Amino acid sequence: MFMAYYKQYGLNVKIARIFNSYGSRLREDGLYGRAVSRFVKQALTNEPITIYGDGTQTRSFCYISDTITCLMLLAVNEKSKGEVVNIGSAQETTILQLTKKIKQLTKSKSKLTYHLLSKDDPKRRCPDTSKIKKLLGWKPKISLEQGLEKTIKWFAESQT
Repeated sequence: MFMAYYKQYGLNVKIARIFNSYGSRLREDGLYGRAVSRFVKQALTNEPITIYGDGTQTRSFCYISDTITCLMLLAVNEKSKGEVVNIGSAQETTILQLTKKIKQLTKSKSKLTYHLLSKDDPKRRCPDTSKIKKLLGWKPKISLEQGLEKTIKWFAESQT
């Protein structure tokens, strides 16, 4: 619908496809996504960390401040009018690598538990960010480890 209005009336449309943003204040409950906040909460309380599938599926995680910065740059950039862009990190991480990193950073004693993977859950989810880099010169600045440290700190402080 947006693209139809862009093509017919020249409406300043920009479509952002956001991939796995995470950070402070992201709820850990719910059925969809939120792996980082759920894993952090489980690790901080030494509860079992729930992994769906065998943990080899990959995701790319982008810290929320990087996502917001990109959205703001996209909003004011005239060259991006009528474009569909992917916003996220091009660095792929397996779910198992993510849980191990969170356990290490939290010094957690949580055990890893494995559960059935949903049939429609993709084995790989990593955006092609070449278009947004070309249009805006943007790429994430916060590494996964830096973002996890900030997220863990917020969750740890919010529990007290």
